Amino acid sequence: MWHESFLMRRGNFLASGFFTAHDQGLMKRTTITALLSLCFLVGARADQILLVAGGQTDAVDIAATDAVLKEPFGAEFDAGGHLWIVEMVSGNRLLQVDGGGQLTHFAGDLQPGYSGDGGPALRAQFNGPHNFAILPDGNILIGDTWNGRIRKVDVKARTVTTLQGWNAPKGKERGNGPYCITLSPDKTKLHISDLSQVHELDLAAGKSRVVAGNGKKGIPVDGEKAVDQPLVDPRAAAADKLGNLYILERGGNALRVVDPEGRIKTVVNASGQKGGEGDGGLALAATMNGPKHLCVDQDGSVIIADAESHLVRRYIPATGKIERIAGTGKKGSAGLGGDPRQCQLSRPHGVTIHPATGELFITDSYNNRILKIQKQ
Repeated sequence: MWHESFLMRRGNFLASGFFTAHDQGLMKRTTITALLSLCFLVGARADQILLVAGGQTDAVDIAATDAVLKEPFGAEFDAGGHLWIVEMVSGNRLLQVDGGGQLTHFAGDLQPGYSGDGGPALRAQFNGPHNFAILPDGNILIGDTWNGRIRKVDVKARTVTTLQGWNAPKGKERGNGPYCITLSPDKTKLHISDLSQVHELDLAAGKSRVVAGNGKKGIPVDGEKAVDQPLVDPRAAAADKLGNLYILERGGNALRVVDPEGRIKTVVNASGQKGGEGDGGLALAATMNGPKHLCVDQDGSVIIADAESHLVRRYIPATGKIERIAGTGKKGSAGLGGDPRQCQLSRPHGVTIHPATGELFITDSYNNRILKIQKQ
C-alpha cells in the first residue's frame, strides 16, 4: 500500500540523519496529516443504490419491496412524503407507497380503457399512462397518454374526472399525448409534452397555449423563438426556478432549453446522434439515445433518464458539462446495494427528487422497480 511505503521511506530518512531537527518535526506533522487524510478516505462511504419498490409478490397492500410492479413509468412525492407510482399499459394503475413502505393500489383498472369518470378511482380505466403530477392540494393529475387526456384523481374522495383545458386532437389521441406533464415551480401551470409541441396549461384559467414547437419535425435554430421552431419528438419538459424550460427530445436525442424570453437553444447533443457517450465532458459533444424523462434538481442541474442508453445522467448548466449518475450503459439488473454507476438499469423512464432529503429516485421501468440513490 502507498501509505506503508510512505512510512518506510520516512523512517529511513529520519534514521539517516539527513534532516535537521526542524525538518524532522515538519516531517512528523506531515506524516500525521497524511495519516488523518488516509483515515478520512478509508472511512468515507460512497453513495448506494437501493430498492424501494418492485419485488416477487403479485399482490397489493404489502411491503413495496415485495410487490410486483407492472411497467412503472413515473414516480413522484406528495407533501406528506408518500411515494406515488404510475404504471404504463401493463398495469394502468396508480399506486401509493406510504411512510412505512406499504404499497397500496389506489386507482386504475388493469384493463386499458377510458371510463370511470365520477366513480370510484379503483374502477376507472386508463390507457397507457406515462406520467403524472401532484397538485399542492394533494390531488393527482395523470397523463393518460393513449386516451389523449389528463385525468384528475381526487385523493380524499377517491374519484376520477377528466381535466378540462387541454386534449389531444380528436382521432390522434394515441400519438399526441400527453407523454409528460410537469408542474411549474410555483405549481400554477402544467407543462404538457405531446411529441410535437410543448403546451402550458394555466390551471386556474383552464386555458392552454403552445410554448415550444411549430408542429413540424426538425432541429430548432439556436436563438430563435421557440414557438416558431420545429422539434424532434419532445418527450418531456420541466421548468427551473429561473424561468427556463428544459425540453427533452426522444427522437432528437437532445436537451433544449427555452429561456425566459422564449428563445430556444440546444444544450446537450448538438449532433443529435444516438449513443450514450461523453460523460465528464461538454454536454454539447455528448450523445444520448431515446431519453424519456427529466427533472430539475435542487441545485438547478437537470437529471435525465437516458432510457435506451440504460443510464441516468446530469446536465450542469453552470459548466455546460454532463456526467453519469447511475447505470453502466449495459442493460441488466445487477448491482443493487453498491455504487449507482455500477448498477445496471433497463430503460429507465422516470427520475424525481425527494423534496425533503434531496435523494434521487429512479423508475427503472423494464426491471419493474423503483430505486433510490442513498447519500452517504
